[in-house]
Amino acid sequence: MPLLRKDPVTHEWVIIATERSKRPSDFKNSETTEGKPPFSPDCAFCPGHEGLTPPEVLAYRHPQNEPNGPGWWVRVVPNKFPALSIEGDLERAGYGMYDQMAGIGAHEVIIETPEHDKSIANVQPVQAQEILWAYRDRCLDLMQDRRFKYILLFRNHGKVAGASLEHPHCQMIALPMVPKDVAQMLDGMTRYHDYHDRCIYCDMVKQEINFGERIISMNDQFAAFEPFAPKYPFETWIVPRHHARSFIEESRSEVALFASILQDSLMRIGRCLKFPPYNFTLHTAPINQERDCNFHWHLSIMPRLTIAAGFEMGTGVYINVTAPEDAARHLREADVTPDEPIPAERELVESHK
Repeated sequence: MPLLRKDPVTHEWVIIATERSKRPSDFKNSETTEGKPPFSPDCAFCPGHEGLTPPEVLAYRHPQNEPNGPGWWVRVVPNKFPALSIEGDLERAGYGMYDQMAGIGAHEVIIETPEHDKSIANVQPVQAQEILWAYRDRCLDLMQDRRFKYILLFRNHGKVAGASLEHPHCQMIALPMVPKDVAQMLDGMTRYHDYHDRCIYCDMVKQEINFGERIISMNDQFAAFEPFAPKYPFETWIVPRHHARSFIEESRSEVALFASILQDSLMRIGRCLKFPPYNFTLHTAPINQERDCNFHWHLSIMPRLTIAAGFEMGTGVYINVTAPEDAARHLREADVTPDEPIPAERELVESHK
């Protein structure tokens, strides 16, 4: 019999369609995200093509290398076709009964590696840490702008997931408002804290570890698990086991552990589901808020295995054809042994160790 499950934070309902239950091999993946060349002469993000992008706003490179040239290992540039504009005033105004303001914000691209055929899942561990540290660096800079209220990091992997370029990259957008989904999440966390005097995500992580059936992996600081009421098959959350409202509060050692479990989770999803397209989003506390908030940051990975149709659009209730307990078991059993030895890690440049 199908199950209706309610997300304890947002109070959204999800249908777990057990009678349609699907194993990993039942999902048809019409797009492979593997098998790319290490360098593409037509790719604007490959080394040597830096002139094809807007000037970099951040790059991790050796000091002897000139800006906006080769020699980098992580590079951040403004999006060439930004969703929002960095210049201007908000110009909030009414339009009859409606509200509007200027499309002010920042839209940047984090080019994760010079290697066209890699992704954050299979780069060297230190490279994965650098990618996440670049996001932290950019957050610290953008939050100085008092116009911005929220910064989202997201990754579109594969065409089905919305990626227009193959080269491994993620994006970040600074917004002049807190998005509705984030506000709903924050309201749920605040409601729980006001009633229990505890953080709902701290309680959730402890319960998932104690129950074990939805846990995929964990380390000293983070747990990866399938949520109780996931909207998508094999949806995976990575949540700090310690309370932290914002990703930028994490230390270098905590970022290293986060990078490790993120790589492990993405590799398990890849091996289990034949490297499907996916999205991930990093949910962190709003910025430039004058009051404390009860947010607990976390990352959600959503493989693109099904398509939302009329029922989901008409009700906001999603149908998930794989129970999270089954998905967790398949991911725990996935072989994540590297196909080839991981090369020796290079040392970080002293300036941002």
